Amino acid sequence: MTDKVALITAGGSGMGAAAAKKLAADGYRIAILSSSGKGEALAGELGGIGVTGSNQSTDDLKTLVERAVAQWGRIDVLVNSAGHGPRAPILEISDDDWHRGMETYLLNVIRPARLVTPFMQRQQGGAIINISTAWAFEPSDMFPTSAVFRSGLAAFTKIFADTYARDNIRINNVLPGWIDSLPAREERRASVPMQRYGKSEEIAATVAFLASEGAAYITGQNIRVDGGLTRSV
Repeated sequence: MTDKVALITAGGSGMGAAAAKKLAADGYRIAILSSSGKGEALAGELGGIGVTGSNQSTDDLKTLVERAVAQWGRIDVLVNSAGHGPRAPILEISDDDWHRGMETYLLNVIRPARLVTPFMQRQQGGAIINISTAWAFEPSDMFPTSAVFRSGLAAFTKIFADTYARDNIRINNVLPGWIDSLPAREERRASVPMQRYGKSEEIAATVAFLASEGAAYITGQNIRVDGGLTRSV
């Protein structure tokens, strides 16, 4: 067991909720931000702190951080999940929708990272884990704003890692493929070499590993968890 503290944004359902449950099972104190209210309910079940609010609101994120620090005095892990951004043919996406995509898939990480990093610096340690997408490097027209801004997230992650590794703060991205929190479609399942959807719990297990001392020498990486759907040299 551990007395460490983990914050999960967009943690009310799906992969974010699975990560919260796994980290709680590993002994972390849990604080969850969710816009639906489901995160607040889940945090109650896990004996943690729940805030109903948006990861697009600095004020809501500050509330999450401040409540966790007031109660437990530290922040060891930040897990950034996300909702769903705009989708349309590439040149039919409006300026406003591109901005919404940036809010959903890039600033959702940058804003809370700004808030937790000073605490992690004082502790001389911490881990930030971002749930990204398998299509960050092999983009698909199914998810244009996600692919564009999560490739940007990969660049942000590398620069952050370069800057804060000296403080023993690690940052990594998890790149899920087709996961069972999405509607099941036979053609999608068939496109995966493992011939199945992944489980939210498998993403959560990867998140928990990246949060652990077993991953103490891993930072600035993009970890594919997609059943072989995407491959790189």
